[in-house]
Amino acid sequence: MLRLRLALHMWTLGGSSFADTLRIARATGWDAVELRREDFQVAMADAGSAAAVLDLFRAGGVPLACLGVELGWMFARGEERRRLRGVFREQCERAAAVGCSVVMSPADREEGGVRQAADSIREVGDIAARHGVRLGIEPLSQFGRFRRLGDIRELLALAGHPHCGLLLDTYHFQRAGDSVRDLEDVRREELIHVQYSDVPGGILDPGTTLNRLPPGQGIVPFKEIFALLAAKGYDGYASYEAPNPAAWARAAAEVASEALAATRAVLPGSSRGSALA
Repeated sequence: MLRLRLALHMWTLGGSSFADTLRIARATGWDAVELRREDFQVAMADAGSAAAVLDLFRAGGVPLACLGVELGWMFARGEERRRLRGVFREQCERAAAVGCSVVMSPADREEGGVRQAADSIREVGDIAARHGVRLGIEPLSQFGRFRRLGDIRELLALAGHPHCGLLLDTYHFQRAGDSVRDLEDVRREELIHVQYSDVPGGILDPGTTLNRLPPGQGIVPFKEIFALLAAKGYDGYASYEAPNPAAWARAAAEVASEALAATRAVLPGSSRGSALA
């Protein structure tokens, strides 16, 4: 029996405060929460300081599953490159301080050379290693050069850093045109983190990504994907990241509860806490 731990992404709840996100996640039964870099900045404004945010994690009974860094580090140069390395280091320190072993970043939206991107991965991978965390890199289906699983896998193979791997996001997976067969080829050791949400059916506007749905309300083959994750032995976090203005207009606790129920309904196993057979 493998246990897939389910995290609630703060972005899913839109304008909810950090304290409310922790409270709602705990009350509705999520195993952890995930924050982007932007979400951590909001949490700092709510709590008063980075140290206060970390103290809330330690006291709140809800672990941090993954912490985002600021994207753009692959192809940045000069002073901006130094700034982004500092942000990366800072986020790694914060994650490690509360026992979180994963940081994440989308691939750059800007274009650049593959070798430069691989060199950048090795550089940030060394930073991650010094803090005892791993970096998951996410393909962005609507932006940039690295849109598909295969694009990121090839880049990671070129970089060859043991602390860097693939972040699977089912939304971008579906919109990029990847298939279950593409996921079958991914080895367990390549996979660092999972984010998930459903993709609406029909024709979608290019570049639009704030239309994400709970599992079962769109076209993502969740049962096949989660079964594959179980077969691979993936036992990390899967984070429900579903920014959508329609959801933001609703009661946050209702959104969180509905999403958890929808997730459990597509898992290959039905006991509480999302056990996988």
